[in-house]
Amino acid sequence: MTERVKYLLAEKDIPTTWYNLAADLPDLAPALQPVTYQPVDLDYLRRTLPEPLAEQEISTSPEFEIPEQVRQLYAQWRPSPLMRARRLEKALGTPARIYYKYEGSGPTGSFKPNTAIAQAYYNKQAGKRHLIAETGAGQWGSAIAMAAAMFDMTAKIYMVKVSYRQKPYRRALMETFGAVCVASPSTETEAGRILLRENPDHPGSLSVAKAEALQEAANDPTAGYTRGSALNHICAHQTVIGQEAIRQMELADDYPDIVIGCAGGGSNLAGLAFPFLRRQLHGGQAVRLIAAEPVACPTLTRGRIAYDYSDAFRQTSLSRMHTLGHRFVPPPVHAGGLRAHNIAPLVSRVVQDGLMEAVALRQTDCFEAGVLFARSEGIVPAPESTHAIRAAVNEAVRCREEGVGKTILFGLTGHGNFDFAAYEQYFAGTLADDALDDERLRQGLDSIPELPVSAGVLAGAGDPVA
Repeated sequence: MTERVKYLLAEKDIPTTWYNLAADLPDLAPALQPVTYQPVDLDYLRRTLPEPLAEQEISTSPEFEIPEQVRQLYAQWRPSPLMRARRLEKALGTPARIYYKYEGSGPTGSFKPNTAIAQAYYNKQAGKRHLIAETGAGQWGSAIAMAAAMFDMTAKIYMVKVSYRQKPYRRALMETFGAVCVASPSTETEAGRILLRENPDHPGSLSVAKAEALQEAANDPTAGYTRGSALNHICAHQTVIGQEAIRQMELADDYPDIVIGCAGGGSNLAGLAFPFLRRQLHGGQAVRLIAAEPVACPTLTRGRIAYDYSDAFRQTSLSRMHTLGHRFVPPPVHAGGLRAHNIAPLVSRVVQDGLMEAVALRQTDCFEAGVLFARSEGIVPAPESTHAIRAAVNEAVRCREEGVGKTILFGLTGHGNFDFAAYEQYFAGTLADDALDDERLRQGLDSIPELPVSAGVLAGAGDPVA
């Protein structure tokens, strides 16, 4: 008898609402305006966000209705499959049951379109004709390029320079959808020109690309600025992943003991984990949540909990979150989507409250797990996803050693079909671990601002992470 490996839902089962974890976390620290240090309000957010997104960002409502036009576009690839990794289980000799929620079946090969479609929709409704974004590995840029095309809009993407060079086919994908892709830092904005004068060989970072995108968007009233991760409304948009996974686990007559996601800006992790956390907070089964991040950018494991900016030039509001400092420039690991100095405040709060744990993993160990997964399951994972795979493999091996058959669910956030340059380096033995040296970490942490006591929050450079 054929063992079941796929758990599929129909288009009618696409979620009708996005879940907002802010409804279940009391006393959230507000984001602060960068000049006045007053709490961010709707008037402030309307400067850069369409009104519905501004409302979602500060709302404490538990759910937001998904517009029908967005759900119709979701139907191009949602619901995404839940898979039982039976061959990986056998390869590991583990009694654990391993499942993965696969987002690589989407039109750009990752989870990013879940919010890109929503943001493009709301910007189109607001009369915008052009979308601007920053991107690390190119997954967010690809998603915005695709979403812009779906809504007959144009797009311009500032891509972190090291990833721009590492991943030429991501650039080609953006251009295929009609977007313009620029290596950041660039000569097209004042922020980029300043950094290139300081260091002509600057590798770029998400905070730098964000600064450039923000400067251009501020000078173009026809443009809407879009963000790929971290903000509350983006985490909410991604919860279609976890909502579907809960229903699919019911089809499997199983429920996870452990839920794992790779951690950069935090939105894919939030999208998978938050719906399970919601159940736990409302009396359901407890789930161990694990955030898997790179040792080269250890925001949760070596950062500080502090108010900080999301961009290198202090243009964004300040959020209280785990941060390595807005001027932190991580080593050029291939998991470009995880090279973020800060993480979503909601994810940060969940970790701070002990509802989620974090592990930092080495690049070569993650690629080793990714190759094992590919040879077992037939899917080449994105470098970011290999971090979740590594953490899942570690937990499955622990189950084998302890003789315990736990259920493990992880997020396979995208395929690695644009990342074979990294796999070539791995097989050649030239892929570096890119561990973070203490001096680079210190320089980043030193950029965390000290807020005045009059701001109504704790002054100082934040709390060290235990």
